[in-house]
Amino acid sequence: MSKMKNISLVLLLIVGFACQENKNYQDVIIDGEYLIAAQLKLTDVIIHDIFSPPVASRIYAYPAIAAFEVAALADPSYTSLMGQLNGFEKVDFETEGEVYYPLAALAAYYKVGTAMIFSEDMVQGHREKAFKAIRSAGVPKKVFERSVAFGEQVADHVIAYSKKDNYHESRSFEKYTVSSEPHTWQPTPPAYMEGIEPHWNKIRPFLMESPDQFQSPPPTVFSTEPDSQFFKEAEEVFLTVNNLTPEQSDIAYFWDCNPYKVNVKGHVMFAEKKITPGGHWMGIAAIASKTAGQDWKGMAETLAYTSIALFDAFISCWDEKYRSVLIRPETYINKYIDEDWLPVLQTPPFPEHTSGHSVASNAAAEALTHLLGEPFHFVDSTEVAYGLPVREYNSFREAAAEATISRLYGGIHFMPAIEYGAEKGTKLGFYVNEKVNTRSDNLARAED
Repeated sequence: MSKMKNISLVLLLIVGFACQENKNYQDVIIDGEYLIAAQLKLTDVIIHDIFSPPVASRIYAYPAIAAFEVAALADPSYTSLMGQLNGFEKVDFETEGEVYYPLAALAAYYKVGTAMIFSEDMVQGHREKAFKAIRSAGVPKKVFERSVAFGEQVADHVIAYSKKDNYHESRSFEKYTVSSEPHTWQPTPPAYMEGIEPHWNKIRPFLMESPDQFQSPPPTVFSTEPDSQFFKEAEEVFLTVNNLTPEQSDIAYFWDCNPYKVNVKGHVMFAEKKITPGGHWMGIAAIASKTAGQDWKGMAETLAYTSIALFDAFISCWDEKYRSVLIRPETYINKYIDEDWLPVLQTPPFPEHTSGHSVASNAAAEALTHLLGEPFHFVDSTEVAYGLPVREYNSFREAAAEATISRLYGGIHFMPAIEYGAEKGTKLGFYVNEKVNTRSDNLARAED
């Protein structure tokens, strides 16, 4: 065979393989694995940049909404969130030619996620690796470029929407001034950090009409008298921690979700950074979507829906925290019961009432139950990366109940904050389910 014939044969083989790859490129992204990977990287950056739980809920929400908007454009059985979320205006997106929507959704997620954080290079590097793998799998160059551009067009609209939620303005609001009143929150050891996000109730909710729409009952009337109800609540925390079972201790640590635990050894102080409560539930959302066998569109829906519930949950919770500015168990117990007592978990730097994990967990659980039903068995592996074993649950509500009571086991909340927080989160979850419709055929509105 001549050299020219050999070259021709090689070219024919290359063209043949290229055509085969181009023909089958629609199968490159079927499930939600790429979105899961993108969210995991965003979690890494949230931990690295040390974003607080309320801010983290914002960082998770907008990218997930952007990805879902692409899913809604790709499939008419899904309904856009534009016109449903407060201030999220409807617009038309234009493109000429074929768009590979799974790639567009991923591009939208990455662009919005990058706009939300400090360490942009970490997300951008992850994006480039993902895009290289997708392009190498045979997505035609023009389709690839057009799809990325389309996804970023959707992202630009979501980013513009995010800039009107008052977050950037709130960065210049004054700090919380610690009161000398005996019932009020005081910074706790070892870092004695200032109160985090005292103005979070100024952030625009996605669905609530106002931050106090689901206002909780006030905390128990403060008292230092041993026969008072408040003293008994503090004593309950004190005795529970002092008599923890191994299982209760495991539950406390599993649901700790403290993004910035300060450790002190001798004269050295160092931080241990971990996932936030919202991050834990966004991890559960991804696990649950994968367990349910959802495709990339279902994954986008589950992440967006859960993040919306979490976002409003933190606004509602923080509204109450800085209304009541109640003292934490650690401070009260050290002053009036045992000056050497320590909680199992490190007390986070914001007021007591209500419990953030209780509100967020129950809101997320109702959202996920609405989407995926009950019972729903899943293995929660979100904490494995932080040295903890998996835990298994038969429903999202079961997981939320455990997360809720973990705050007593950890010694960082009184029972009213836990119970009222769970009630607030559940009510908010129901409200999300009533207000948001992500399916044109109402498939996501099954009776709970």
